[in-house]
Amino acid sequence: QVQPVESGGGLVQAGGPLRLSCKASRTIFSIIRMGWYRQAPQKHRERVAVITSDGSTNYADSVKGRFTISRDNTKNTVYLQMNGLKAEDTAIYYCNVVGIRDNVWGQGTQVTVSS
Repeated sequence: QVQPVESGGGLVQAGGPLRLSCKASRTIFSIIRMGWYRQAPQKHRERVAVITSDGSTNYADSVKGRFTISRDNTKNTVYLQMNGLKAEDTAIYYCNVVGIRDNVWGQGTQVTVSS
């Protein structure tokens, strides 16, 4: 299995935007869903947003109205547009790609929101 590659993390001021990208390997057969999860220090990993192959989306209550997940099937890439960032959004963000035979995680990208 080849890990998806995340990019776009960094340091941003509260209220600002940030966009994460995750490119999945072409070796993953028949992707079912792609999603973003995050883990803050001393907390469990939590689901942020998921998008299925038919375009259906699901968001954590804490990010609804602020974050938008989208995907480009031609590029095997999923995006997370984050607006109105808050200090509590600070975490390592992980990309997850689920296919018929695969369930792979990226290495994570750090997002830090300064208040």
